[in-house]
Amino acid sequence: MIKIKKLHKSYPVGKDFLHVLKGIDLHIKEGEFVSIMGSSGSGKSTLLNIVGLLDIHDEGSYYLNGQKIESLDEKKAAILRNKFLGFVFQSFNLISYKTALENVALPLYYKGIGRKERQEIALNYLDKVGLKDWAKHLPNELSGGQKQRVAIARALVANPKVVLADEPTGALDSTTTDSVMELLKDINDEGMTVFVITHEQEVADQTDRIVTLKDGVIISDEITEKGKKTKHYV
Repeated sequence: MIKIKKLHKSYPVGKDFLHVLKGIDLHIKEGEFVSIMGSSGSGKSTLLNIVGLLDIHDEGSYYLNGQKIESLDEKKAAILRNKFLGFVFQSFNLISYKTALENVALPLYYKGIGRKERQEIALNYLDKVGLKDWAKHLPNELSGGQKQRVAIARALVANPKVVLADEPTGALDSTTTDSVMELLKDINDEGMTVFVITHEQEVADQTDRIVTLKDGVIISDEITEKGKKTKHYV
């Protein structure tokens, strides 16, 4: 599903360059539940941005669903994102003046789906995350956990191949964190690939595989106890 070889990424800093990713090799199979761990500055957010087609790499290769990603303009990148990827962010990124239902339905608008059908599909996904009764509420009327559930429903509504979650529990308390992780596990159990960026060990331990970055290189790639119990990767 995601195949990365010898990936490099640098950013200009004054007259010099900051080498953020230094030859990353990573293969994530369809249906895996993987967390990427690392301290601030390790390169994990840069990796997520490249996987999510929000940034481009300098060297190496990246394949998404068998397609080599290179020389994409923003229009082509947006089409691929809409087709294959769903995003969940720490800050939720909900539109404040739109209801929960309207926020979830938004990706379907960009797919050209009619209003009535959009709302029916969006309501179904709100029901899946336990928020059907909150469909007409604005984000400021929701708790942090509810906002993240709306964000997850929005990520799922276009039926992506991969859900990319960037610190999805970073703004939540421990109880709400567990409920959001359970929801991500349920999504993964249905066959979706889930890719989580986190700095929290207790969050990573709930995934099947932990990839740890340090200074732009992978220093470990381990199957967790949970992963050993539930799945076997060759």
